Amino acid sequence: MSIRDVAAAADVSYQTVSRVINGHPSVRTATRERVLATIEELGFRRSVTAHALASGRSRSVTVLTANTTHYGYATILQGIEEAARGASYALGIGVLETADERSVRAEIRRAADTGGGLIVIAYDPAGVRALRAVPAGLPVVGVVETPASPPGADRPWVWTDDRAAAHEATRHLLALGHETVHYVPIPSSTSGTAPRTAGWRAALRSAGAPEPRRVQGGWGPAAGHAAGRRLAADPAVTAILCGNDDLALGVIRALHEAGRAVPGEVSVAGFDDAPGSAYLTSSLTSVRLDFAGLGRAAFALLHGVVEQAAPITPHPVSVPELVVRESSGPPPDAP
Repeated sequence: MSIRDVAAAADVSYQTVSRVINGHPSVRTATRERVLATIEELGFRRSVTAHALASGRSRSVTVLTANTTHYGYATILQGIEEAARGASYALGIGVLETADERSVRAEIRRAADTGGGLIVIAYDPAGVRALRAVPAGLPVVGVVETPASPPGADRPWVWTDDRAAAHEATRHLLALGHETVHYVPIPSSTSGTAPRTAGWRAALRSAGAPEPRRVQGGWGPAAGHAAGRRLAADPAVTAILCGNDDLALGVIRALHEAGRAVPGEVSVAGFDDAPGSAYLTSSLTSVRLDFAGLGRAAFALLHGVVEQAAPITPHPVSVPELVVRESSGPPPDAP
């Protein structure tokens, strides 16, 4: 089925059919309705490739990311895919295997060769390097950690307010009566103070609480378990904030092995509110982040740039929500 078949059946020119399916205003209402009815009757579907050639714009997007399995990354990808599918865009994924400059640039070239635009998940050194290396003129949106200051229109980014989220989680634990809150962070994409670290530190200082030395974390439960073993050995530790729920899972296991009850002796809170967090024993207090919404917002921003339909407006997406569950409670010496 071609555009000329539709034109013949509707008794119009193929140029008129083209104007109808591309939303051109210079078509009479009666003609537009007849063409649309014919398209429906014949089951015609526009060729995405032909449309890209005719318009000079490719309806495709490539996501560059260093990880496709961790909860936050995977859920961002889910949000992008849902939004892209709704807009009839093809979606590709380019995996940044290392932060090596040559490797990153080669992946950007492969993505650029497909046409369309790019979304870069810049939560790690490889993603940050890729976002910086995208050549001028190629539409790109970055999903980034909370920036230190609001970016300009030349930096089309979206993010969640991790600084505020960490501040709220730390304040919650302090309000339960804990003298201080220990912190097991995830790796940061920045060489300065990470947003979550900044929020944790600000909450401690506001409360006049001592700032413990951070315990080296990572991304997964194994890293959390290693950090948890160190923390479990210190009887002064009564509250732990973890940079994600996977770390919290490992920390809780280490505390259990050391015979320290959660939350009876140690309270634990995480980040992300991954689906399994509510079903742990004890169920995990966690900061809920709308990663899927972040992915949808990233695509919407890119779509506006590619289709020249909306101005570039970098912005945070949603407000993180602290979900209080069983893993946080007062310290063991609380009255």
